[in-house]
Amino acid sequence: MSTSIARTTYVGLDVHQERISVALYRPGAQQPDEDQIANSPEAVRRLVRRWKDPAAVRVCYEAGPTGYGLQRTFATLGVDCAVIAPALIPKRSGVRIKTDRRDARKLAELFRADLLTTIRIPPPEEEAVRDLIRAREDLGEDILRARHRLSKFLLRHDRVYREGKTRWTDQHLAWIRRQTFETAGLEDLIGHHLAIIEARLRQRELMDGAIDRIAVSEPYAAAVRRLCCLRGIKPLSALTLLVEVGDFRRFATAAHFMGFTGLVPSEASSGERHQRGSITKTGNAHLRRVLVEAAWAYRQKPALGARWRLRFADQPAELAAYAISAQQRLHARYWRMTNRGKLSTVATVAVARELAGFIWGVMTECWA
Repeated sequence: MSTSIARTTYVGLDVHQERISVALYRPGAQQPDEDQIANSPEAVRRLVRRWKDPAAVRVCYEAGPTGYGLQRTFATLGVDCAVIAPALIPKRSGVRIKTDRRDARKLAELFRADLLTTIRIPPPEEEAVRDLIRAREDLGEDILRARHRLSKFLLRHDRVYREGKTRWTDQHLAWIRRQTFETAGLEDLIGHHLAIIEARLRQRELMDGAIDRIAVSEPYAAAVRRLCCLRGIKPLSALTLLVEVGDFRRFATAAHFMGFTGLVPSEASSGERHQRGSITKTGNAHLRRVLVEAAWAYRQKPALGARWRLRFADQPAELAAYAISAQQRLHARYWRMTNRGKLSTVATVAVARELAGFIWGVMTECWA
């Protein structure tokens, strides 16, 4: 055991809305000191005052719904606090008892053994942008559900739209408003459904305006323009990538970044048997969704016209060449897989995985 580890106190916290369970391993101790405190800044400050040397204490807790406020409180008190990735915590098979005290003790033990994976803590300003983008994503889901509710209501009453092929256009909405019913109250119900949809669309429009303003302001503007050189990446998706990943240079290679996205195949190999399965889906689901959506654009032939040249106008020639080669490679990859009989969804996910590598290259300037 190194001298620094021997002198370090390790603390595991199991954090809930009202209470925090504490397990503290002093240097050389075999059993932890256990406690439970209120989840408040005042209680945390009282806990730190009880430690003789806060600079020699390392604290950890799992990432969860309580966010990063606790970590930032510890940082202001001069305590090293790490937030742990829950999905990467080692688990023992056969354990059937789970309590807050046991969870705190397990975190402290694994933290002392250096077996936990920490996550990056975003600055408050970056977290605010990320929350805005995630709220916009949630709003899109709300709009989809509201439209489904209205369409299924109409279907239950034998109202099927056959005047056009595309739904939720002005023509479709006008058809919905023309529907009449003999039973009292049903026409008002259509109005209520439409009001919900229109309110959500208006909210999304306001959020899109705020996101567009952020995308062209510092510190994001240059990185957004750079990412938009890649096909399928627009300001909204570029900003999503930036706030969900943060510093791309924390990934040593493109393969490491692909693994972070959860787009790499799972594997169960032993001896001479090598078996790969579906993608791992570990890591950031928001990031994975943006990449897969962008990958669908590579079904089309590479676009090298005047509109695309405008995207490269203020960018280095090497970056433009890199983006063009990405278009050509990913387009060929998609059609090579589909022509071999792969499902379009499978091919798109494979393209999304390679697109993640190109994005990593753009943000780390590996094209230079």
